[in-house]
Amino acid sequence: MKKFIGMLFIAVASTSFLSIQSFASEGSVYNFSWLDKDKEVYVLQNRKFRKNGSFYVGGTAGKAVSGAFVDSYEGSLYGGYFFKEDWGIEVSYTKASGDTNATYDGVKSQGTVPFFRKIDTSMSAMLMWSPFYSKINTFNKIFYFDWLFGVGVTSVTSMDNRNGFESNSDSDSLTTETNTGLTWMSGLRFYISESWSTRLDFKASHLNADSQVKSGSTTETEKKWAHYYNVGIGLNYAF
Repeated sequence: MKKFIGMLFIAVASTSFLSIQSFASEGSVYNFSWLDKDKEVYVLQNRKFRKNGSFYVGGTAGKAVSGAFVDSYEGSLYGGYFFKEDWGIEVSYTKASGDTNATYDGVKSQGTVPFFRKIDTSMSAMLMWSPFYSKINTFNKIFYFDWLFGVGVTSVTSMDNRNGFESNSDSDSLTTETNTGLTWMSGLRFYISESWSTRLDFKASHLNADSQVKSGSTTETEKKWAHYYNVGIGLNYAF
């Protein structure tokens, strides 16, 4: 999955670079000597779909691509507003559902309890930046898309199995904790029509949360950075 996302973004970056390396904007023109003197050829096609002054809502479904011991799936609802063509804001709510996997069971069967944390819910607010737009011409059809970036803050409610490291405790009971951290995303927005588009997101969250750390023969709780990554795909509606 990570290789697929990397190859996708490299391809998009190459397309965008070919567009911007000529330092041409929508108003830039190039005069071909073999054309009539009064004719102009635009280097870049004008944007067909505009974002400036538009609100949008949408939803995605995805899967976490981090965490060795838990397989987690997520659903997100979001809404935002572009106050300029390249700049906007977005808020989102995510609900996740996950269970321990075969790796966790294999480690536990060896007499060791592996520590894990899984996200339950999160609420995020991000500043959005969309400097690149491009098009793909395939099967005699042109597909337009924007490349989005976002960075902001997130409040994450997570659950972990720290109780499993304490004597005389229920190893299956989970501890719930809420932390505030950093979040960022990169995504592609493919236009279907003026209002509808599909969206492919890669999103990350970074939290400084309690973790179980082995110290000699004892286990202690201390703050450590936890990193979560997920890929999602969904629909977007602009109005």
